[in-house]
Amino acid sequence: MKVIVVGSSHGGYETVRGILAEQPDTEIQWYEKGDFLSFLSCGMQLYLEGVVKDVNSVRYATPEGMRAQGVHVFTRQEITQVDAAKHQVTVHDLAHDTTRTESYDKLVLSVGAVPVNLPVPGNDLKNVYAMRGRDWAIKLKAKTVDPTVQNVVVIGAGYIGVEAAEVFAKAGKHVTLIDMIARPLGLYLDAEFTDRLTETMKANNIYPATGQLVKEFVGHQGAVQQVVTDQGTYPADLVIQTAGIKANTGWLKGVVDLDEKGLVKINDHLETSVADVYAVGDATKVPFAPTDTPQQIALATNARRQGRIAAKNVLGDDVAMPPVSGSSALSVFDYHFASTGIKEGTAERYGVKTASVFVTDTTQPPFVPTEAGNTEVYFKLTYDPASLRVLGAQIMSKRDVTANINAISLAIQGKMTLKDLAYADFFFQPGFDRPWNIMNVAAQKALLAEKQAVTN
Repeated sequence: MKVIVVGSSHGGYETVRGILAEQPDTEIQWYEKGDFLSFLSCGMQLYLEGVVKDVNSVRYATPEGMRAQGVHVFTRQEITQVDAAKHQVTVHDLAHDTTRTESYDKLVLSVGAVPVNLPVPGNDLKNVYAMRGRDWAIKLKAKTVDPTVQNVVVIGAGYIGVEAAEVFAKAGKHVTLIDMIARPLGLYLDAEFTDRLTETMKANNIYPATGQLVKEFVGHQGAVQQVVTDQGTYPADLVIQTAGIKANTGWLKGVVDLDEKGLVKINDHLETSVADVYAVGDATKVPFAPTDTPQQIALATNARRQGRIAAKNVLGDDVAMPPVSGSSALSVFDYHFASTGIKEGTAERYGVKTASVFVTDTTQPPFVPTEAGNTEVYFKLTYDPASLRVLGAQIMSKRDVTANINAISLAIQGKMTLKDLAYADFFFQPGFDRPWNIMNVAAQKALLAEKQAVTN
């Protein structure tokens, strides 16, 4: 059997890896439009801050290593057309500007997404950058030490935007963080957490200009100089656009069914509307455990799970994509946070009625001094007030306690309730944590609140 895999990031890599693990004799052709295989944009901050020294190491695999395993790897070669009826693709060799046709038995599309370029005047000025991919990583690294860059404007206050803002603030630049939503990281965290993070950003030379809409980039001699919003004007020697992504599927119109956002429609086995063609990654939706409905959740973890499931189905297994909770984590200066599932701030978006409890505690018993690592931890648990089913949670501390969120993710996927979580078995050792894990404490608090609500 011959399998063609398009795209070399998380989903494409895991598809290839999954096929090799189960049927290594399969003929695999793996295509990457760029000149670099499997760069991980999620590792870009570590490279820009100098934690990782070699940009070429921020990857899953090398062409040489994959070819040694029998994979036919093609870089700088783009799949431009799919003829599903003939089971063929058209390949454009970008290095030699030639085209050819390749046949397939199974085709897996991991085409991903591209950064949104804001449709405003001046978006073609010099020093208007993106933060996705190896080429941009190299350019951004140079700007961190460029003495002519003093004022940096980051557009988009999600994970990538906050990472970019922190990188340049640590590099000694003044950073303005612009977003149309009211709070930085507002899609991932509720106000109890973002209020603290906003103050932390301000203390580290990042000015959050949230609730603002970008109107124009103003330039001088062809280079960006200012960013104009509906509420102010901000100096900018460098602009970094991180205002979302869009599916890289324009070339697939008329080939497979797409939704109104351009996402590839797939079933629970990751099959498209066309026989023997599968799709994985940021250009698709995944089953969302809290609502039991498909959602677009662009995370590496989801893409890799899809890649592994796609590999199994390509090889003839009958495996449905398991639901995910949308778990993610990030550090912002001294704080470490993680979230999963539905938050109070996203409940309306999913059309779900929720209730929440917020708990502040210390990571260890009171007798453990702060100099030994005992510090505050903040935890918010969200649930269905009717069924008491656990729907989501957020946690943050200056100590890394983010792994707790993995337990909540399992609770969501297992459809556990507050009663299940209130007395769930978590270990205790004073050097690590409290006798009652903060997840227990939150669930117990929520049960008490629900009992009192019924009594009153």
